Amino acid sequence: MTNYRWIVCALLFFATTINYIDRQILGLIKPILDDQLHWTNEQYGNTQAFFSAAYAGSLLFFGWFVDRFGTKIGYAVSIAAWSIAALGHAVVGSVTGFYIARVALGLGEGGNFPSAIKAVALWFPKRERATATAIFNSGTNVGAMAAPLMVVPIAVNLGWHWTFILAGLAGFVWLFFWFPFYNVPEKINAANAAELAHIRSDRDDTSRDGEKVSWLGLLRHRQTWSFVVAKGLTDPVWWFFLIWLPDFFKQTRHLDIKDSKLMLATIYGLATLLSIFSGWIVGRLNQSGWSVTKARKSVMFCFALCVLPILAVQGVGDWTAVLIIGLACAAHQAWSANLYTTASDMFPKRAVASVVGIGGMVGAAMNIGFPIFAGRLLDTFKAQDNISGGYAILFSICAGAYIVAFIIQHLLAPKFEMVRLKELPSS
Repeated sequence: MTNYRWIVCALLFFATTINYIDRQILGLIKPILDDQLHWTNEQYGNTQAFFSAAYAGSLLFFGWFVDRFGTKIGYAVSIAAWSIAALGHAVVGSVTGFYIARVALGLGEGGNFPSAIKAVALWFPKRERATATAIFNSGTNVGAMAAPLMVVPIAVNLGWHWTFILAGLAGFVWLFFWFPFYNVPEKINAANAAELAHIRSDRDDTSRDGEKVSWLGLLRHRQTWSFVVAKGLTDPVWWFFLIWLPDFFKQTRHLDIKDSKLMLATIYGLATLLSIFSGWIVGRLNQSGWSVTKARKSVMFCFALCVLPILAVQGVGDWTAVLIIGLACAAHQAWSANLYTTASDMFPKRAVASVVGIGGMVGAAMNIGFPIFAGRLLDTFKAQDNISGGYAILFSICAGAYIVAFIIQHLLAPKFEMVRLKELPSS
């Protein structure tokens, strides 16, 4: 049996890595832009809100587009669009300009996760999907870890404009490999009969890439809502970690980006390792006789608990804070990798991208308000010379989000079992 499916997983990993480098650049160069734009925390939060609003609509569109036209075309359109948008940031010189650039980036990035999750569903049997998802999803952490080590030197030595130019060009390099190396399993000659049989070993799902699916039909199922609610409650936490941590270290610990870049890289490095481990442990538990439901729910609950120590982050030293935040980020990524996989646990392959798109849209929609709230809260506490108090409130909200999400998800989907959707014509 060949292992071409892991080549596919590598392509998804590198796309996700590029995606998250693009997303994090603005947060990393915020200290530089603070001096040039003289914007408030609220205005900075607004850039994320505009991005999230565009990203929400884009996720919904790409969920449909990928299910309708397939992963190869859907992913290519998405990454081409976001790469052009990244390049566009380099010509911006005002707060309003950044608002527009972030909208463009959000419109392009919505295809990443619907495409990647569907590709995993097409190329991997259920018992391997958690591991494959964890590997490609670890690109979010690798991108976040690499970004401060790459972006800061480029911004300091070449200027912040070049950080966006190089990020945009990286997306086009990825497309050079995507077209010749990716397709559905049946169209890849390197995938022999043994590997195809391995991929098709799930007998409860025979649907194909490009088959139609009804959104209204999906929304009638509680399983859809279990994914949607969990995404909506926890996605804003990860975005908080991405866009506010450089400012947190600067404002509360007086560390500029050159001093904190190693700390930020450490945080996301920890997240990478635990995210991959989470996918592996689910597969091991499943192989040892645990049901998919028992294995996945057990690890998701454990990772929900791992976020709670962040409540103590304000009262510890710098590197202890790094370890606590790193654990919380790792727990989110491990949670997220398993949450994504529940979509392919519960829905046939033809519906996976739509379910992920709907859930991602709600997660992005929830993130419209949270950065605006965070910016206003921090401006209020900064005016009182107590910005640490503002961050304490925000970390408390983040700490409790996963327990609430787990409880609601469990009530809506006690078991992760395949939903039988009404068949739709393929034409």
